[in-house]
Amino acid sequence: MILRNYLSITPEISKMIEKGRPVVALESTILSHGMPYPENIEFSKKVEVVVREHGAVPATTAIIDGKLKVGLSAAELEMMCAAEGVAKISRRDIAVCVTSGKAGATTVASTMIIAAMAGIKVFATGGIGGVHRGGENSFDISADLEELANTGIAVVCAGAKSILDIGLTLEYLETAGVPVIGYKTDSFPAFYCRNSGFGVDFNAETPKQIASIIEAQLALGLKSGMVIANPIPEQYELDFDEMERVINNAVISAQEKSVTGKNLTPFLLGKIKELTGGDSFASNLQLAYNNAGLAADIAVELSAMKSRY
Repeated sequence: MILRNYLSITPEISKMIEKGRPVVALESTILSHGMPYPENIEFSKKVEVVVREHGAVPATTAIIDGKLKVGLSAAELEMMCAAEGVAKISRRDIAVCVTSGKAGATTVASTMIIAAMAGIKVFATGGIGGVHRGGENSFDISADLEELANTGIAVVCAGAKSILDIGLTLEYLETAGVPVIGYKTDSFPAFYCRNSGFGVDFNAETPKQIASIIEAQLALGLKSGMVIANPIPEQYELDFDEMERVINNAVISAQEKSVTGKNLTPFLLGKIKELTGGDSFASNLQLAYNNAGLAADIAVELSAMKSRY
């Protein structure tokens, strides 16, 4: 099979997938483009520990030496965190990155693609991308949304990043037929904040309930993915109004510096970190750990159902 020439899965993860055991996909863009070194390497290790503590096996993805990697060694994690020039890879970039032999960090979209190739059904990230503020004019819309419309992966996240137009993002997901499931909440979270002012499609009270919805969606042959909106723990939540002020200032700064495209999100997150004195970064870490734990719980429940996809 030609795909095997490009897909590299660690023996541990391969065995787990083959036996229908719980595996959780993790992205690598958060390491290469979302956090400074050495905080990112510390995070990469801890988030994998969290997944294991909840009973699943972590599968961090990346593109290295022409291979779509599912599971990284300690040396590979270090390289993704410390090496300069690691590219940010979405769907359109995958083939180019593979043939170039360069290292690539996977976004939500490309992680979903690689997870689907490997047979993994649950993926934990910080927040999904979406429609940027002013996107109705700029058409700056993350490829994450299109991938959610077409790739059957359940994405556990703290909602959409606060830098986005959340209302337009949810409208896009509705049009694309992507269910938005809140975990113990009727409100769609806004990354650093538990409530964006918008609602979810359904409130699920347990990981088992979410796993049942995932199983049914897959069994019915519905091709879209699913957003599992998991609010940041209350003790790490930031004030919504203050964050709106900070984000608006960050957006103005990006406009003044003509920052666009795939450079925009890292720029905005870095500016927000600066303007909040590091509080946003601390919250980012905690919501990511929280999502990893829930994703593992869901993967465990899916495995217990003994469903094979």
